[in-house]
Amino acid sequence: MQSAEPPADLLVPDTAAVAVRLRHVSKNFPGVQALRNVSFELLAGEVHGLVGANGAGKSTMIRMLSGASTPDSGEIEVGSAPLLNDDPRHLRAAGISAIYQELTIIPEMTALSNAFLGEVPSRWGLADRRRMRARYDALSAWMGIAIKPGVKAGTLPVASQQMLEIMRAVLANGRVLIMDEPTAPLGPFERERLYDLIGRLRARGVAIIFISHDLDEVLRLCDRVSVMREGQLVAVRTAAAWSKDSLVQAMLGDVGVERTVPRAATTRRPLLRIQHLAVPGRVADIGFDLAAGEVLGIAGLVGAGRTEVLRAIAGAEPGSSGRMVLDGIDLTWPRDVRSAIRRGIVMAPEDRKRQGLVLSRSALSNLVLADLPSVARGPLIDGARRRRTGEGLAWRLGFNPGRLGAEALTLSGGNQQKLVLGKWLHRQPRVLLLDEPTRGIDLGAKQEIFHTIRRLSDEGMSVILVSSDLEEVVEHADRVLVMARGQQIALLDGAEASVERILNLIFAVERRPVAGAA
Repeated sequence: MQSAEPPADLLVPDTAAVAVRLRHVSKNFPGVQALRNVSFELLAGEVHGLVGANGAGKSTMIRMLSGASTPDSGEIEVGSAPLLNDDPRHLRAAGISAIYQELTIIPEMTALSNAFLGEVPSRWGLADRRRMRARYDALSAWMGIAIKPGVKAGTLPVASQQMLEIMRAVLANGRVLIMDEPTAPLGPFERERLYDLIGRLRARGVAIIFISHDLDEVLRLCDRVSVMREGQLVAVRTAAAWSKDSLVQAMLGDVGVERTVPRAATTRRPLLRIQHLAVPGRVADIGFDLAAGEVLGIAGLVGAGRTEVLRAIAGAEPGSSGRMVLDGIDLTWPRDVRSAIRRGIVMAPEDRKRQGLVLSRSALSNLVLADLPSVARGPLIDGARRRRTGEGLAWRLGFNPGRLGAEALTLSGGNQQKLVLGKWLHRQPRVLLLDEPTRGIDLGAKQEIFHTIRRLSDEGMSVILVSSDLEEVVEHADRVLVMARGQQIALLDGAEASVERILNLIFAVERRPVAGAA
């Protein structure tokens, strides 16, 4: 239950009319002009949307505002004072907090410790855990979330980790809050809670920069929206003056957006049969057939068990069990990832940076990492063969071969996701498991990712797709398996699947009392 009033120590003091101002800011990186003469104003008590394709300059701009980078030229003001220090701790003291697209949670620390990371209340030089717990409980009630303070953050679902990130930023009690794709890992319930929180923060005078590739929520939440393209701020209007189509046009310029043409239903031979899939305490009795060349979507709210199903099939979920039939052959349940890979079953995980890529290695190294013997001559890597293989995969994925030497860390989210896909395409799998493949990437990159998925399925590869964006699931899946509370509640043909029907099925289960509850 949400508290009607914020905790007393979270009240924000009065702020000036202009919370943040950029004047003619530019930034260069080797070979890239990241920002070009950008001027921008954020008003106190305003939610200001910032949109643009990957590489448009949004991340560079917020890195400068949060102290992670400095401009080559131009000025930044917070309130009416120039920003003279790029130390993130000083900027937090000046009232600027940021929630980044990529999680900064420390997995081995508790939820409580993560919420106060860098801002631990102290008493006589020691952490004041009683005060921490009181503030944590009060803010949890106000935000409407229920994360046990003593649980290790690494054991939480990504959506809960994201809510911890948001809690940490709110606890900093700042005047300016930067939100970079805050809803990307969240389901419908969590998104509504965040939308409500944003409204209450705005009412208290907090200025918010809201970055999202979900243009519907940008138009719903924001007072004004600025569009960036190729390092420049190309347009600023009130949200009411924008439409979704005009935003897309401003973001992409002359690049058009293609709509997916639904594939005609056909009868295809079964490739994979799953029966009685279970993960103790989380998922029970999941079963389905997957045809060769089929895209099967799995829909459900956060915590429904979607990721656990993929991980179990990929051999990455300890203790999972079930029956697996591949090409008519009864197989033992995969106990590790290697056994699943040997069967041609591979998974692209939700957290691409921590689980899908080696960020310190080049794009080329990541592309061939899953099958090094294929680019080796005897015990040594054949450099020429490695390069040819990487270039072939790059062209197939729509990845610029000229960037194969770049570290994966420096690439946009869309290009990183292409590497995760390409790494497994190199092994030519039969079943591709995709967990949130478009999280945090722009409209153009999403289009390219789904074109790749459709092409692979047309070539006979089977795909299981998990996405919190139900519109994506409905648009791109041939059938949709609906889950709630760890159970399979429906299996819909593409023609009968709609966002409204899926949500009605889920809510019918979610509204039921939990067995054993008082």
